[in-house]
Amino acid sequence: MEFVSIESSDGVKLSARLFKASSTGNEGKSNLAVVLVHPYTVLGGCQGLLRGIAMGVAERGFTALTFDMRGAGRSSGRASLTGFAEIQDVIGVCKWVVENLKPDGIVLVGSSAGAPIAGSAVDKIDQVVAYVSLGYPFGWTASILFGRHHEAILRSQKPKLFVMGTKDGFTSVKQLQNKLKAAAGRVETQLLDGVSHFQMEGPAYDEQMAELITKFIQSL
Repeated sequence: MEFVSIESSDGVKLSARLFKASSTGNEGKSNLAVVLVHPYTVLGGCQGLLRGIAMGVAERGFTALTFDMRGAGRSSGRASLTGFAEIQDVIGVCKWVVENLKPDGIVLVGSSAGAPIAGSAVDKIDQVVAYVSLGYPFGWTASILFGRHHEAILRSQKPKLFVMGTKDGFTSVKQLQNKLKAAAGRVETQLLDGVSHFQMEGPAYDEQMAELITKFIQSL
């Protein structure tokens, strides 16, 4: 792992960590990079929460990058309530990945509130080839903050995987299924029986998340 500093398009300095791919993990020789977007900064979300998943993805042969969005960790700037300013952070990080790592494409992964933010960035970055959501907050209460992000990912033609626990307190299985009826392109869901929202975010599920992300990448 190495630390890097990345500048967002509007001048915010973002603290990032690069997890280099293991040379033994990727038999398919797919040169895709994985950019992970952390949970809600306002509630303490930061890139450290995604370290385990990033390490698991790298061990499986894909370079991964985590970063602190504006106002989180060592990044400058101020977090927004609705996550729209943070879209610029995702774009800036992906641009850095393209210019410095030169992958064949990027898979954007968003966790919790990071999922709507990443989803809004998917079609703003040509090199993004697919999207993975870990606990997208589609429910009514969360939609007060993040509802305006929904349309961007639902209308995107890029392949999408939605991972969620069946006991997610922010989104019911029915709400997820109803939302995804309107989704364009290839859409997959992976439901974890009896798992809650914050439980799935915990380190106990990092290996399973890394495995699901890797399998999805290999199916592209």
